[in-house]
Amino acid sequence: MTVEQLPMAVPAPGNLPARVRIHEVGARDGLQNEKATVPTEIKAEFIRRLADAGLTTIEATSFVHPKWVPQLADAEQLFPLVSDLPVALPVLVPNERGLDRALTLGARRVAVFASATESFAKANLNRTVDEALAMFEPVVERAKAGGVHVRGYLSMCFGDPWEGPVPLEQVVRVCRALLAMGCDELSLGDTIGVATPGHVTALLTALNEQQVPTSALGVHFHDTYGQALANTLAALQHGVTTVDASAGGLGGCPYAKSATGNLATEDLVWMLRGLGIDTGVDLGRLTATSAWMAAHLGRPSPSRTVRALSQEDSEGSDDSQKEQ
Repeated sequence: MTVEQLPMAVPAPGNLPARVRIHEVGARDGLQNEKATVPTEIKAEFIRRLADAGLTTIEATSFVHPKWVPQLADAEQLFPLVSDLPVALPVLVPNERGLDRALTLGARRVAVFASATESFAKANLNRTVDEALAMFEPVVERAKAGGVHVRGYLSMCFGDPWEGPVPLEQVVRVCRALLAMGCDELSLGDTIGVATPGHVTALLTALNEQQVPTSALGVHFHDTYGQALANTLAALQHGVTTVDASAGGLGGCPYAKSATGNLATEDLVWMLRGLGIDTGVDLGRLTATSAWMAAHLGRPSPSRTVRALSQEDSEGSDDSQKEQ
């Protein structure tokens, strides 16, 4: 027999939020980086299981041209299969055409994807930073006019594979531009996973000093150097209450080859539970969902928590069979 393992809730020193909203990105950011295309019905079931596990914001898909992200070419087919769920279902829209496609299906939350660096803007959008911002402006304006919530993703906030460390003022400038055009919230992306806690605190402080409120910010960390949870804790101590994560640790970035994957939602929930922070997420159901998806993908989940809890379940099953 095994005892169910749950972390003891021992809050860390300093101010921490009582609750954190997890912005789940596995169904979009995670699956878009898979070599194989996951069937639409499996994606829909994945999203439904994530909702059943208690996640209230689940990024569903992307209305990018199929040529660029073929893994999400079924956006029109997928969204109607999950649109009845009582959760927020943001979708990524790259331009006005993508917005049209999303609005036609009734999407009420959209996201645009900007870059803090010229090199990544060129690689990802084939535009300069300012040209990309100009492209997003009518998208955000039209979405807001229709009462649609808009998130602004900002990639390469901490380091760029071509340019190296990114100056704080460079990130601040683009953040201010996104808020000025009407974005409701921003997600600060550590696209190649090079951030450290001190860097996170410095950026958040620099943003506050330039009138970007912490309440408008979320964080999106990759675990390339094993710093994602430490960076998340630094953000929480600064007052951030929105954290992006991917069920099972799925995903990376197709234009940043050194990125090893997103922060796993299960690893995040484990840490937050230990800090006494509420998420509303059922860790057992979430772990089972990620294990289920890993089986469909034909490989183990990269999440340490998924592997640990799945191993416990397996050992518990073996012990039960022995007792019989």
